[in-house]
Amino acid sequence: MENEEELVNKGEEDEMKIYGYTFCRWKLVLVAGGVLCTGGFLLLLLYWMPEWRVKATCKRTSLRGCKVVLLRTTDEFQIWFCAKVRIVLSLGPNLLQTPKYVSEKMRNGCSGHLCINPAEETGNDLDRCSQAHLQEIRYFTHHSVKYFWNDVVQNFSIIKGLDESTSCSSIHNEHSAGLTKGMQDYRKLFYGVNEIAVKVPSVFKLLIKEVLNPFYVFQLFSVILWSTDEYYYYAAAIVIMSLISIVSSLYTIRKQYMMLHDMVAAHSIVRVSVSRANQGVEEILSTDLVPGDVIVVPLNGMIMPCDAVLTSGTCIVNESMLTGESVPVTKTNLPHPTTEPKGGPEDEVYSPEEHRRHTLFCGTTVIQTRFYTGELVKAIVVRTGFSTSKGQLVRSILYPKPTDFKLYRDAYLFLLCLVGVAGVGFLYTVVISILHEVAAHIIVIESLDIITITVPPALPAAMTAGIVYAQRRLKKTGIFCISPQRINICGQLNLVCFDKTGTLTEDGLDLWGIQRVENARFILPEQNACSESLVKSPFVACMAACHSLTKIEGVLSGDPLDLKMLEATGWILEEATEEETALHNRIMPTVVRPPKQLLPGPSPAAPKEMELFELSASYEIGIVRQFPFSSALQRMCVVARALGQKRMDAYVKGAPEVVAGLCKQETVPVDFERVLEEYTRQGFRVIALAHRRLESKLTWHKVQNVGRDAIEGNLDFMGLIVMQNKLKQETPAVLEVLHKANIRTVMVTGDNMLTAISVARDCGMILPQDKVIIAEALPPKDGQTARINWHYADALAKGPDSSPAINSEDIPIKLAQERLEDPQMTKYHFAMNGKSFAVIQEHFQDLVPKLVLHGTVFARMAPEQKTQLVEALQNVDYYVGMCGDGANDCGALKRAHGGISLSELEASVASPFTSRTPSISCVPSLIREGRAALITSFCVFKFMALYSIIQYVTVTLLYSIQSNLGDFQFLFIDLAIILVVVFTMSLNPAWKELVAQRPPAGLISGALLCSVLSQILICLGFQTLGFLWVRQQPWYETWTPHSDACDVSRAPFANASQDKNESVHDEHNIRNYENTTVFFISSFQYLIVAVAFSKGKPFRQPCYKNYLFVVSVIVLYAFILFIMLHPVKSIDWFLELVCVPHHWRVTILLIIVINAVVSILVENFLLDTVLWKVVFSRDKRGEYCLGSSSSSFITTSSSSSSSSSSHPSQGVLERCRGCAIPSLLGCRKKPPKAKYMHLAQELLVDPEWPPKACTTTEARASAHENGSCQIITAT
Repeated sequence: MENEEELVNKGEEDEMKIYGYTFCRWKLVLVAGGVLCTGGFLLLLLYWMPEWRVKATCKRTSLRGCKVVLLRTTDEFQIWFCAKVRIVLSLGPNLLQTPKYVSEKMRNGCSGHLCINPAEETGNDLDRCSQAHLQEIRYFTHHSVKYFWNDVVQNFSIIKGLDESTSCSSIHNEHSAGLTKGMQDYRKLFYGVNEIAVKVPSVFKLLIKEVLNPFYVFQLFSVILWSTDEYYYYAAAIVIMSLISIVSSLYTIRKQYMMLHDMVAAHSIVRVSVSRANQGVEEILSTDLVPGDVIVVPLNGMIMPCDAVLTSGTCIVNESMLTGESVPVTKTNLPHPTTEPKGGPEDEVYSPEEHRRHTLFCGTTVIQTRFYTGELVKAIVVRTGFSTSKGQLVRSILYPKPTDFKLYRDAYLFLLCLVGVAGVGFLYTVVISILHEVAAHIIVIESLDIITITVPPALPAAMTAGIVYAQRRLKKTGIFCISPQRINICGQLNLVCFDKTGTLTEDGLDLWGIQRVENARFILPEQNACSESLVKSPFVACMAACHSLTKIEGVLSGDPLDLKMLEATGWILEEATEEETALHNRIMPTVVRPPKQLLPGPSPAAPKEMELFELSASYEIGIVRQFPFSSALQRMCVVARALGQKRMDAYVKGAPEVVAGLCKQETVPVDFERVLEEYTRQGFRVIALAHRRLESKLTWHKVQNVGRDAIEGNLDFMGLIVMQNKLKQETPAVLEVLHKANIRTVMVTGDNMLTAISVARDCGMILPQDKVIIAEALPPKDGQTARINWHYADALAKGPDSSPAINSEDIPIKLAQERLEDPQMTKYHFAMNGKSFAVIQEHFQDLVPKLVLHGTVFARMAPEQKTQLVEALQNVDYYVGMCGDGANDCGALKRAHGGISLSELEASVASPFTSRTPSISCVPSLIREGRAALITSFCVFKFMALYSIIQYVTVTLLYSIQSNLGDFQFLFIDLAIILVVVFTMSLNPAWKELVAQRPPAGLISGALLCSVLSQILICLGFQTLGFLWVRQQPWYETWTPHSDACDVSRAPFANASQDKNESVHDEHNIRNYENTTVFFISSFQYLIVAVAFSKGKPFRQPCYKNYLFVVSVIVLYAFILFIMLHPVKSIDWFLELVCVPHHWRVTILLIIVINAVVSILVENFLLDTVLWKVVFSRDKRGEYCLGSSSSSFITTSSSSSSSSSSHPSQGVLERCRGCAIPSLLGCRKKPPKAKYMHLAQELLVDPEWPPKACTTTEARASAHENGSCQIITAT
């Protein structure tokens, strides 16, 4: 049992391994001794490393008896957490069942505290609940969620509410009565207070946490070291800088906590009415709610304090807090399954996601309620606190997943390299000092000092500067960022998924026309549905009644599509007032009627006859019951009754394929599929309507309880509504920009597949000559295995008589474009719907990477499927961006490397980026800024590395003669040069356009390492040259306060100034010719590498457009040049410089000029030409060779490239084979790093891929081979 290893949250996003530990006394004693011996450093180390902390103080034990648990995430980050196991005393282990003792107490009329927390235990409590009835329940808390011990599974688990394993029938039958006060108290012990508590840490707590950061601990160590070496000014400057950094960091962190706290705390504690079991309605605080409580939703609405399922009445809800969509949503009561046949919905398990149309989510606003007399609008609490949808969202913000980015991993590796260099310097210093017989304490100080020089303390602040500036620039363009670290990652995006409606196309739909069916035949399309001849037709009645529109403060609100449909009919919607609802028992809450001018006009008659005619001619339809639109079912339904009619009517609208399947076959036209395909090919949004006269026995009361399956069947097909969804004006241009930049685009939509393919062609995702392969996957059925049927969609919109079949021999074989810089010419695109995607994921796992590699259109995708698609793309090493309107894209926006919500509301808290302008033009802007920030990070990191190495070389050279840089020399270099340069070189704005070239993802790449190493060697060479050359000068001597290498006229002052600090010089030996020489050379070297590393095009604006940087560098150059060529006595004394002959100053200048020329030539010409354009291009060419046809038929194509794509290269395969020749440096020898490139290489030579038309891929029947498949050609 000691080696027990279990999983918690198995199969979920936050899955973790869990290990049990118990405290070990002898280990605790040893650790305490170690802490004392190391002066507290061991304690710091254990504070930073939870795994070490637990293993150093505890011993392994079984989970059943452990006192501490150690948790480790099972994702790629493998992060460790630890938590203390606590005990609570309870009356029973099963919280959803009434404990026996509670039942007895309730019978005795007692409703006091039924559960005891040991911390609050008193004598009276024990009198009430004797120890005989109490059980110890063990639990721990992690990331605001409690995990309780479960004896059945012998593991800790989260206690779920009614959102898991609770059937719809039990919600109505067992939970609708409400809880007693005693049962509520019992459950509250487990579920805790219903509150999403975002505690704002105190300033002191934040300060301690910030100060204990390894970076600040290292700075503290450096300051103490410098103070012992009498570098007081420099130490004081670092302390001041650190304090400013800490204060600003504390301010930012606290402000973020307070903003989140305010967002969550707003209306989080309200008074709610709760229906008690057999005890009427009671008013309590929302913090006392537990799953199972029945809350009464007031007439004027409320902000939901929990997740609850509606069991009676109807609510109009604004869910913008969660979805970002401000359109009010109608929520209806959960259908009561008792009227259904056995085996039907009675066995259906309630799920908040699947039954979201019946679920009121925490944080959403109930605007209005609808009810019938004698019935209150009631909802049963299913989840509370952090388990709610809002709570999970807040948890994702409080405990974000770490950002896995190669840059940051490489940064740590680079720091380790610097530590290694520091170790060499440490040993060198010790050896040199011992040889010079230096005192032991000075050896310790100087050798440790070399470490503080090599690892620059200002590195973290410098690295974030570019991101902060990019964030500000994004804010100016209307893009807001809540996760700044992701800006760098956006610089690597090579694939962007787009939602269609509201993102690529306009939000609103325009009615193009209607096509009705008469006698099972389509009649000619009609443009106007608002006519006298159609006013009483079932078709127009369905258009006017089948929707979920409502009036809020007199304004019609709801789905834009529903609004357009009602507007097209010209009908008027009226809702019953509160008074009318109260007066009548069976009032129809919503009524629609045509305007009077559309009704048949009366013939001239007497006034009395006119009144009678008006009464008889009035025509209105009342909506009795609504079954709201379900994305899973792809339809909505209403039950309505026309005035004066005895029988009710059912009207259904939805996806044509779905609605046609619910209709009587004899009512569906034989050419239904052909007509539908014609419309969808042209990019129209098509909605089908159906109607059914219900049986007279179906009364109003029965309709309220019947399931939708009983209504939605045996329908008469009525025809099609054709809506036009226009592309946004900027969409084609933006996609063209992305394609030119070799960024693949994918469409992920909930719309019809053929419509989506048509829009993809219109906007340039798929070029006219490109082929589209539709993957139609079917699940196992009737003993047959799962299969995929492959169809080639027609490339161009042809007439109805055109044969859709494509001769597979006519399709060119895997051709790619001639130009390597734009490899995205694709010949094939895969398209599939959500159902097929689900079947492929379940039964054809090995095909998923191949299909996402080639997939361009994913239609009818449910929200969770969008997230799964993003994950599948990430699994093949794509850097994925996601752009959506925030409505159904929250999961995908969170999961993507760069999620951009186009919601105008600040509601998409899940999205790292939010654009205030609902336009995809923000995508190239974000990628440009990401690339600029990424290149800035590289520049800054390279500069900071060179800064530390240059200073390291300087100090190492001076240590060889027992000298060092002076206090004010360090100050001048670090404050006047380094800080100014770092914070101005980061200001370069992004380049004005996206280029095909992408910046490297990490620091450990050939080009960057060569750049850094070459500059290190150059700086080392010129500093060493200056250091050795000055010692060869005829005037050189070991410097003393009386030395004079200058003119005689300058000697008196020099001697006088130097006599003042004679004792200082004797001690530290700062003033000497070597020091002055290497100080001037190194000071110029900092500026030289800053200019050399400040790259502009193609990712940033040129450095000469960064005016602050240019001015700063010029001023610093001028100042250093001035004090070098024209020494000023006071400045020389302040910087502890010595006087050297004028000709030596000119020699130093000559060394500096040659150094500058060499550095800039090597960095900007030699490295850029040889390494970047040959080696880097070789890698790219390798990628393109291996993936251009395969990666290209995964990637979408640019409409702007159509001219070149019309003449595809016939010799791509030959060119790729030619890549192996030495002239191209053997691109085949180096396999591509990205999985999608490796897969593309394999597919390039796979004769079975892509699948040919009219073939079928079957899953193998054996379970152990699940996922493997074979291709069978259909005969």
